Amino acid sequence: QVQLVESGGGLVQTGGSLRLSCVVSGGFFSIRNMGWYRQAPGKQRELVAGITAGRITNYADSVKGRFTITRDNAKTTVYLQMNSLQPEDTAVYYCNKVPEYASWGQGTQVTVSL
Repeated sequence: QVQLVESGGGLVQTGGSLRLSCVVSGGFFSIRNMGWYRQAPGKQRELVAGITAGRITNYADSVKGRFTITRDNAKTTVYLQMNSLQPEDTAVYYCNKVPEYASWGQGTQVTVSL
């Protein structure tokens, strides 16, 4: 059974940075396309960044140029470096494979203040 454990969220001012981490256990991590998703209050969960098993990355337009997704297969961990954070980035952030597993981790809250 796959377990996804996200961490690294917090409260940051506009323009600040955070680095999220997600440790994945089970599920043959190295061959999976992975992604970071977020869900803001009252909105649907959305995929904001993805990285293939071959380390090709893609980003939602809203975060392009500000967020960077990376992975460490030896640590079965996927990261999200978030720079120039804006209030609209406030959300709970989750990692999962792309397309996603049915189960999700607890997520990590990111709050960007004005």
